[in-house]
Amino acid sequence: MAIHMQGRCVCRRLRYSLDLGSAEDARTTLCHCHSCRRAFGANYGLTAKVPLAAFRYEAGEPRRYKQENGVTREFCDQCGAFICEYGEEAADKFRYVVWGSLDEPEKVPPKGEFFCKDRAEWMPEIQGLFHKREIKD
Repeated sequence: MAIHMQGRCVCRRLRYSLDLGSAEDARTTLCHCHSCRRAFGANYGLTAKVPLAAFRYEAGEPRRYKQENGVTREFCDQCGAFICEYGEEAADKFRYVVWGSLDEPEKVPPKGEFFCKDRAEWMPEIQGLFHKREIKD
């Protein structure tokens, strides 16, 4: 069943939409790596991997920052809200959309956790999800 979703930054200047064939087209994951922890300012990052063809900005133009590791992050230049990211190899295929920027994020619940070896000791493992201790290059 096709699913249409919308998302936005905090100030609503930057808005986007997702048009997915089904909720299964989004792979939402928690990432405990140090890069995500810093970017999200939390003990994990939470993104939904979606096909680039499904993602479209409806209003505003994002500002882009490319990190030394090749990951590009897109955000609102007004309020600073982080919208999505992608690596060089995924740039023409996928976007990793910040789950919390979606208007109805519960439509695409998490399916897995990555870099579990870096999970904060006080955070329990989420039952029923795929778990990977680390990702090898």
